Amino acid sequence: MMAVLDRAAWSRAEDASGADLIIINSCGFIESAKQESINAVLAYRKQYPHKKILLAGCLAQRYPKELADSLPEADALFGNTDLAAITKTANTVTGIDQGEFVSGNEETIPLLGERPLLSLPGQAYVKISEGCNNRCAFCAIPGIRGPLHSRPIPSVLDECRRLLDRGIRELCLIGQDLGSYGFDAASDLPELLEALSSLEGHFWVRLLYIHPDNFPRPILEICRRDKRFLPYFDLPFQHGSAKILRAMNRRHDAAAYLSLIAEIRSVLPEAVIRSTFLTGFPGETEEDFRELLDFQARAEMDWVGVFTYSREEDTPAYDMKPRIAKKTAAQRKVLIEELQTAITEKRMDRFVGRTMEVLVEEAVDETIHLGRLYCQAPEVDGSTVIRSDHPLTPGTFIQGRVFARAGFDLELCPS
Repeated sequence: MMAVLDRAAWSRAEDASGADLIIINSCGFIESAKQESINAVLAYRKQYPHKKILLAGCLAQRYPKELADSLPEADALFGNTDLAAITKTANTVTGIDQGEFVSGNEETIPLLGERPLLSLPGQAYVKISEGCNNRCAFCAIPGIRGPLHSRPIPSVLDECRRLLDRGIRELCLIGQDLGSYGFDAASDLPELLEALSSLEGHFWVRLLYIHPDNFPRPILEICRRDKRFLPYFDLPFQHGSAKILRAMNRRHDAAAYLSLIAEIRSVLPEAVIRSTFLTGFPGETEEDFRELLDFQARAEMDWVGVFTYSREEDTPAYDMKPRIAKKTAAQRKVLIEELQTAITEKRMDRFVGRTMEVLVEEAVDETIHLGRLYCQAPEVDGSTVIRSDHPLTPGTFIQGRVFARAGFDLELCPS
C-alpha cells in the first residue's frame, strides 16, 4: 500500500501528527487481534479528532458491513483484495481530485522489489503465495484471504533479485502455507528454491510457516546442498492428540509429526524447528492435553508459540462442543510455556562456544549491538547480543564467537 501511494505522489509523514490520512492496517484472525485493531482506531480518533482515518487489512475485509455500521471513528474501510485501489480510496476519503488512476492488482504493479521496507536493516519479507486451501477447522484465513494463489516463480525471483541489489541479506519467504506453494499451478516449493539458488551472492533464505501435512521433503536436500537456505523450519503442529488433530482437520498425528522432525534432523543435524500449539480447542480433555505435553517433551523443538483457541464465525469449529473454559485454556497455555522455557534454553545452549555468522540489526550503543543467528527468526525468537569494541554496520554479516546464553538470547563477540 505504501509503495502504491508513493507512486501516486502521496508522501509519508514521520508520525501521525503530520499526516492528512492515518492508515491502520488490521488483523482479523483471532479475537484478541480484532480487538487490538479496533482499539487502535479508537485511540487515534481520540488523539486526532479532525484527521481522516482509514481502517485497512483483514479486519476490514472480513467485517465490512458490521464495521461500517458500528465503527464511525473510521472514515473508510479498505480490504485486501485489490491493493492498487488504495490510491483511489485514499483520494476519496481525503477529498482529493481523482485525476488519473492506474488500476490493476498487486501483480501488475512493478514495485514489489522496490517497496518501502519496514523491517530492520538487512532483512525483508517476500510473500510467495496468498490464501489457503488447508481448511483447518479453527482457522478463518480462507474466508479472509480466499483460496491458495501462488505467485509465478519469475515474479518471486525478480523481487528477490531487486531486494538483494538493495543490500538485503536475509529473505524471509512467507505465505499462509509455504508447503502448498504451487499446488494451484505447475510448480512447487522445491522448484522455487532451485530457482532462487541461481541467484549470486551471499545471503540467507528463511522459510516461515510450512503446514506439516504438506512438508515437501526435497527441500531438505536443497538446504543441505546450498547453505544459504537456512535449516530453520516453522511447522505449526498445533496439537499432539490424535482426536483433537482430527477435529482440527489435520491429516496426520503425533507419531507422523515426530517422524518428520526426526527426518529433518537426520538430514540436517543443524536444523532449528519452531512450532505453534493451540490450547482449549473444543473437546480438549485433560487426557488430550497430556498427549500434547508428551508430544512437546518428545519433540524438543527449539521454539514454540502458544495460543488459546479463539471461536471464530464461519469456521467449522465455531459450533463444535464441548467448549473449553477460557480460564482452562489459559492455564494450559501457561503450563506449555513454562515447560518450553527449559527446552528452548537447552536447545540454545548447543550454540555456546561456537563461531557463527550473525546478521547485525541495530546498535544499542557504541559497543553493544543486536543481531540474529540463523537459529533466530525476526520478531518471534530470541536475539543475539553482540559485544564489540567498535561500531558495527546494521544490515551486514559478521563472524563471531557465542560465549554465553542469557535466557533465550545468545551473547557473541566478533572474531
